[in-house]
Amino acid sequence: MHANTAISPTVDAPAAASLRNVTRVVRGRPTSDGAGVKLTRVIGQPALDMLDPFLMLDEFRSDQASDYIAGFPEHPHRGFETVTYMLAGRMRHGDNQGNSGLLTAGSVQWMTAGRGILHSEMPEQEDGLMWGFQLWVNLPAKDKMTAPRYQDIAPERIPEIELATGVSARVIAGEAGGVKGPVEAEATAAVYLDLRLEAGAAVEVPLPQGHNAFAYVYAGHARIGDGPTSELLRGDLGVLGSGDTVRIAAPEATRLILVAGKPFNEPVAKYGPFVMNTQQQIVQAVEDFRAGRF
Repeated sequence: MHANTAISPTVDAPAAASLRNVTRVVRGRPTSDGAGVKLTRVIGQPALDMLDPFLMLDEFRSDQASDYIAGFPEHPHRGFETVTYMLAGRMRHGDNQGNSGLLTAGSVQWMTAGRGILHSEMPEQEDGLMWGFQLWVNLPAKDKMTAPRYQDIAPERIPEIELATGVSARVIAGEAGGVKGPVEAEATAAVYLDLRLEAGAAVEVPLPQGHNAFAYVYAGHARIGDGPTSELLRGDLGVLGSGDTVRIAAPEATRLILVAGKPFNEPVAKYGPFVMNTQQQIVQAVEDFRAGRF
């Protein structure tokens, strides 16, 4: 080899994004909960019992007061988190520890039930549109008996950013476009985005590799990835396959929530408002609730 021969250093090309496609499409089922509140259950029904760590997703949407006015009187929870995201309306929450707060349009409440809490969620309106989501997020075995806590996030605390031309995101949890959401969700390292796409817009959104993820279209029509199940209409939930990026295109003005979380791969025992790892722990939860230990 000549002394003046240059040796080029090896440069690794950036890894190509691995795109997630929709592996299945699920439509919600009409049901009622609380004192008769009408809602649509999307996760937590026969077609999709759970998507670890997500246990339940409800959409409530009505401008008929009789569908929601009775609300959710005091009830217990143990072993998981509830996430309420309001799009329209006003809901007052209170609990047996003296906490109280008001959920308004654009606000989020991330409640960690932990070892046990009694709380209520009641409408603070007698007419008009009540619209939003409640998501149940599991806790790992090591955190199931943690102290209860609330994260009440006012609308102005949720950053809204432009991800691409004609695409904006409210970042509730996790990160998007270099912006972090206000919610702390360490157990699941959750991502929760509310995306708005103008007609004809498209975007690629990174999601953590290994997280389970879904997209739920609540207005318009989205095309996610490619393949036979890429088309999602209003009311469709798309379960996303593996990868680190999701590509979303909007043939018309569209809104959707994009949610991802780290799965625990632990046994799940469910009984109404209690979610533990074993049946024995469920029996204990019921006994503790009846004995007033929440």
